[in-house]
Amino acid sequence: MKNSNLSVKDLVTIALYLALFMVVDAFINTLPFLQMPQGGSLGVSTVVLLIASYHLGAKKGLIVSLLSVLLQFVTGRMYILGFTQFLLDYIISFGVYGIACLFPNKGYFYSGVLITNIIRFISSTLSGVFFYNVTLGGSIIYQAWYMVPTTIVGLVLVPLLYQKLEAVMKK
Repeated sequence: MKNSNLSVKDLVTIALYLALFMVVDAFINTLPFLQMPQGGSLGVSTVVLLIASYHLGAKKGLIVSLLSVLLQFVTGRMYILGFTQFLLDYIISFGVYGIACLFPNKGYFYSGVLITNIIRFISSTLSGVFFYNVTLGGSIIYQAWYMVPTTIVGLVLVPLLYQKLEAVMKK
């Protein structure tokens, strides 16, 4: 058997993060007031991906984030118009959360949360312009409607939850 860089503990931890992502994503998808009419929703489930990045590091965090895209086929509505749109709306938009840990933290301010959400916002905005025939201004407004609250939720919850996780791991 070929030597892998992922231990059994790593695989189990990745699986736990993916299970948690699925539960949160499925729950959010049952709340219609959090859904946008043309796709997108308040991204509470992205908090799971961000914490996975900070806990596991960029490589394993990226694995969790990219696998979460596949799980979205199960938990929610996916709009796929072609490979490039899928890349912008899903692979880049969710994969980027896996590398949040690469950006420096300043106390309770986790810059990776802000930067990854900005990258997702840009990627989704470009998708709106190029694939959904929306003006740039219209796409910015549409994406901001759910991405600004998603970013705020991440900026508040990730530091709180991750610091609790670190405290539990030290015991």
